Amino acid sequence: MNPTEHRRNSSSTPLILLGLLVVSLLAWPALVFAAPTGASVIYVSNTTANASNPSNRTDPRSTITTLRLDATQQDDHWKGYVGNVTGKLTLDDANQKTIYDWSLVGVTIQGRVYVSRNASIIFSSTACAANATVNTEDAFNNMTGSSSDSVNQTFLNQTHKGFYVGETPIANNTCRALATFVNDTRQSISESAYFQEILLQDSATNLIYVTIIEPHLAGFDNNSYDFQLIVAESGVKTSPTTYYFFTEIGS
Repeated sequence: MNPTEHRRNSSSTPLILLGLLVVSLLAWPALVFAAPTGASVIYVSNTTANASNPSNRTDPRSTITTLRLDATQQDDHWKGYVGNVTGKLTLDDANQKTIYDWSLVGVTIQGRVYVSRNASIIFSSTACAANATVNTEDAFNNMTGSSSDSVNQTFLNQTHKGFYVGETPIANNTCRALATFVNDTRQSISESAYFQEILLQDSATNLIYVTIIEPHLAGFDNNSYDFQLIVAESGVKTSPTTYYFFTEIGS
């Protein structure tokens, strides 16, 4: 190779490398997501089931009557939240001063809703909830892990779609999960089920209930919601548990 050819090849090498870098960046999927942020909670309504009326019998004396009693009783270890998500995307400084924002009114909002007993979640270190974290949540709520309505037994499956928490990927079918009801009916367990709810934790072992936003979808009572989820509650403590809400939204 003569000196001229050597100089030509040497000068073209950075351009080739730059071209390969551009191609690789174009081929790589967009993985940049905003971190979840605290959500303002606006109260709309609250409801619970009324107690069922008792049945009765009047049997003749000197008889022994065999009965099977069937009851549907309100569970006092859980409470549910449903609703819709609004908001905007913004560029703010540390003093919440805005240089520009983007309204999400009239567009389909995508994202996730996060709920936790802790107000300071380390979202950069989220992962699937460990068994020990789930057991701690049961203990906090005065539940026995083997009870049918414990956190441990309620989130017994590991079937859910993959998603991101900020820049952290959560692979499909890796965490404890469930899907709440649609139109008063239990859903089949699958990655395509609506209103999936997944258990996560951060590096401080704070349990996080997360649900994937389903824009304007018929929910448990056939009304339109963006999200619905259930969270654990103690059945014996005099004061109800406080939960904090976070959202991660986009369009």
